[in-house]
Amino acid sequence: MSQATLFSAIGVSLILLAFLGSSFNKISQTSLAYWLLNLAGGILATIGAALIGSMPFVVLEAVWVGASLVGLVKWFYNDARNQ
Repeated sequence: MSQATLFSAIGVSLILLAFLGSSFNKISQTSLAYWLLNLAGGILATIGAALIGSMPFVVLEAVWVGASLVGLVKWFYNDARNQ
């Protein structure tokens, strides 16, 4: 298995874990776990896409990472405000 395949497979698996967990009410879309799974998955999938030179997927995953970072920052802001 190539590095690109390994990075991509783990990354997409983490993103799907967040999605499925949310879909079946096992992970809240406002939880830290949800945002961390999406962030880690997006980073790994971006690396995998970059290794094979697939720029459309690099852009897609980079946007995913950006959205996950925004969600994570909001989570920390809300958590700090609620304490």
